[in-house]
Amino acid sequence: MFLTFLSDFGLQDDFVGTCHGVIKTIAPEVQIIDVTHGIAPQDVLQGALVLANTTPYMPHGVHLAVVDPGVGSARRPLALRSGDGRFFVGPDNGLLVPAAERLGGIAEAHELANADYALDIVSRTFHGRDLFAPAAAHLAAGVPLEALGPPLAADALARLDLPEPEVGENRINATVLYIDRFGNVQLNLTREHLQRAEVTPGTVVEVELALDRYYAVAARTFADARKGDVILYEDAYRNIALAISGGNAAELFAAAPGQEVRIRLQPL
Repeated sequence: MFLTFLSDFGLQDDFVGTCHGVIKTIAPEVQIIDVTHGIAPQDVLQGALVLANTTPYMPHGVHLAVVDPGVGSARRPLALRSGDGRFFVGPDNGLLVPAAERLGGIAEAHELANADYALDIVSRTFHGRDLFAPAAAHLAAGVPLEALGPPLAADALARLDLPEPEVGENRINATVLYIDRFGNVQLNLTREHLQRAEVTPGTVVEVELALDRYYAVAARTFADARKGDVILYEDAYRNIALAISGGNAAELFAAAPGQEVRIRLQPL
């Protein structure tokens, strides 16, 4: 059985290694795939988007995700099964839902309430180690989902408020979702949004972000632009992003998640 692991723990401290130890103690045969532990601290939206983007490329199994700014609060610990038969374990803060909905929807969900499948002592600040990792390991070892705790209605689960773009005549209003380590700025846009606005490869647009304006060209690849040019392109997960050929768009734009981006087809 495969178990994937995504978090905002980073690799400097012992958090990831300790969770690995808990998992392997319970399920020695499980194969762990570390998707990333570089999610920005407490950025549930980024974690949810990365989980939704990457899980379709992972083997079927258990998907453990921990980005949990509400640890120790009234938010529930959760395990669910997607329509295609995968299991997800993590906090009920919207982190798991986009991935599950992309993979057939939420078939069933359960609160992690059975102490038999948690560590004996549960810290108020490290549920990743004490609740989520044990539950994920037990699922990987064959424990039925329903054994972990009482059922939860799918429509009762917390969901993220994902911003919707506005596509109008000669303009698109978008939002920065997250920024990767190369400084590429992912927007809440898809190819279909660009097509509706009649933006095709080679189209020059004006991009306004944080009161600054830049020209960008719609491109298929970085090689379609000269070094230093701003491009609007479809990334590897079929989301639209802003980048600089050979540079760092996030630094140029001073971009941050949640910022509004205005794209105009006819520069002013």
